[in-house]
Amino acid sequence: MERSEGEIKVAVFDLNGTFYNKSSKDEFYKFILTKSPQRLHYYFQMLYYKALKELHQIRKTEFKENFFNYLDNLSPEQVEAYAKEFWEEEYPVNFNKELKSRFDQLKKEGVHIYCATGGLELYVKPLFEKYAIDGFAGTRVHYENSTYKVIGEACKDDEKIKRLDAHFKGKPYRVVEAYSDSKEPILDKADKAYLIKDDKIVPYTGQQT
Repeated sequence: MERSEGEIKVAVFDLNGTFYNKSSKDEFYKFILTKSPQRLHYYFQMLYYKALKELHQIRKTEFKENFFNYLDNLSPEQVEAYAKEFWEEEYPVNFNKELKSRFDQLKKEGVHIYCATGGLELYVKPLFEKYAIDGFAGTRVHYENSTYKVIGEACKDDEKIKRLDAHFKGKPYRVVEAYSDSKEPILDKADKAYLIKDDKIVPYTGQQT
């Protein structure tokens, strides 16, 4: 790739299974159950939608919308309050220490640190109030008739690149490093790309699945 003058250097990372060692959508549900045990019945719905996703019978955006039905009848303010408490418990103990150290070093070098995750921005935002980064994109939702509806597309695959483009508002940028737990387009955009396997950082060659 040719370098352009004045381009912004950015390191992009996925959240779940990457910086965060677990799956936030699952762990946040478990946390919600401690506050509202009657929501246990949503577990079976979640298994159903996971199965549809694995069988490619449902779009990723539709999956997100239905998987998070466990947040029905919880206002955005209540979800955010729960999320703050959730991340207080999870951060930093359940985060990849090696990655955090790398991000801290990149910050000192003037590299922008950016998270692109499929998780809902609604509950991810409080995390980055604890660990400050330059920007993040997640799946956006709005609260309508006591449930959450996805705005646009889920923040997955090519949508992550679109959101990164929107973040920089036409300014030239260069993805110098990218991290994920699985193959995705953002890795192919980076100068250096890495996969997280069993909490270890391994180089991504473009061949893995």
